[in-house]
Amino acid sequence: MDPQDNQDIEEPQDVNNSDSEKEPEGPGAPFSMDTPGAPELTIQQSIEQAGDTRAWYVIHCYSGYENKVRHNLEQRIETMGMKDKIFDVVIPTQEEIEVKDGKRKTVERHVFPGYVLVNLILTEESWYVVRNTPGVTGFVGMGNAPTPLRTEEVSQILRRMEAEAPVVKMTFKIGERVRIVDGPFNDFRGNVADIDMERAKVRVMVNMFGRETPVELDFLQVERA
Repeated sequence: MDPQDNQDIEEPQDVNNSDSEKEPEGPGAPFSMDTPGAPELTIQQSIEQAGDTRAWYVIHCYSGYENKVRHNLEQRIETMGMKDKIFDVVIPTQEEIEVKDGKRKTVERHVFPGYVLVNLILTEESWYVVRNTPGVTGFVGMGNAPTPLRTEEVSQILRRMEAEAPVVKMTFKIGERVRIVDGPFNDFRGNVADIDMERAKVRVMVNMFGRETPVELDFLQVERA
């Protein structure tokens, strides 16, 4: 491994060798592929099963270091001549619209914090290049061996990334006090009575003329009071 590769990323200070295989921070482990009772595979067995077929694999990385890991891995692919074995590195992201202080803002959110997807032909060389990229803590798979994603899993992730309309980030829940930031009821306050996720609508109980009146609004028209 080229020593200068290690200069592209600073490892978190509280990480030591005994923690190198820890699950990354984030909401659960969405790519866990361990099956109860299934035998653990060795790296060599995974390589033999993969043959010369290119597939998508998932790697762990330190949460918050996804972009740096992708950058370092792409550099290593170039400098180590692995373009014929490692084809693409993807961080699953999704655009979100959030409302803050009455202003709409589009942000890019990591769908699976602490995970990066890599499209490759699994060989000892490609495994070594990916596994030894600074910031990578391992592959997701059966035991310690890489396991490819199923075709339907990849399609679902890519469709989610390619969605034309950004997802509206909902920061409130039923019963919570909210402020209306758009429309004829601008600056009114009320409590959330119902949330319709499919239609991205919320019903808020607003006090008008001394009585509680339900008002249906878009997610983007309200924010936490």
